Amino acid sequence: MALAAAGLAVASLAVFQAGPGVCGFGSVRRRFFPQLSGLGLADHVALTFDDGPDRVATPMFLEVLRERGVRATFFQLGCQAQLAPRLVAEVAAAGHELGVHGWAHGYLPLRGPVGTYDDLARARDAIAAASGVVPRLFRPPYGVLSSGALLAARRLGLTPVLWSCWGREWRPGATPASVLDTLLSDLAGGVTVLLHDSDCTSPAGSWQAGLGALPSLLDECARRGLRAGPLSEHGLPWSSGERDHDHGGFTGLSDENPPRS
Repeated sequence: MALAAAGLAVASLAVFQAGPGVCGFGSVRRRFFPQLSGLGLADHVALTFDDGPDRVATPMFLEVLRERGVRATFFQLGCQAQLAPRLVAEVAAAGHELGVHGWAHGYLPLRGPVGTYDDLARARDAIAAASGVVPRLFRPPYGVLSSGALLAARRLGLTPVLWSCWGREWRPGATPASVLDTLLSDLAGGVTVLLHDSDCTSPAGSWQAGLGALPSLLDECARRGLRAGPLSEHGLPWSSGERDHDHGGFTGLSDENPPRS
């Protein structure tokens, strides 16, 4: 009996920890948690990049954005920021927004609350130290949240935001044309676009497909009369400095006395 009760308790804890991961499914996220999906102003497209900074790739993305006069949001890994602090500062100095993507690209539901908090705090502090700007946005690796991640984000003043349109340039054989086609299948006013400015967690050189698709994506946005820019200009409640205390629809989480493991 005691063994069964213990098993039930462990199962319940696992469900609590991994439950928010259901938002990793785009259809669920867009329908029930639009803010978490990054759905914003109907005439705006939020442009975001993950997994950088990368000494080779990131400057090339910055150059395209500079030429087009477009700013974006870069969700950076703390381990990458530690390797290239000057590049972190360069991204911020160019007017781009910085967000936290964790220290390493790990699957958060497999971490306990303490480990998750330490991971996010370490990444936030590394990005802030390099750029002089404290990030206030957070995107979990693989787009998979956990209860521990939500608790840690609240304590650290980070608002989680995922995406509603992506290029999937990490797929084997991806090309600029295939990335653009994938993007255009979901491109619409109000979406948040995800591309990658690094291949540190994907096939070598995969970022080149995203870079090649970027100018055409910006051209298509302009053709449709859509403004491209960072999440801070996307018209979401926290864009103007407010905090989304429900984290896109999740409630019942508190930053007071978080559970320990």
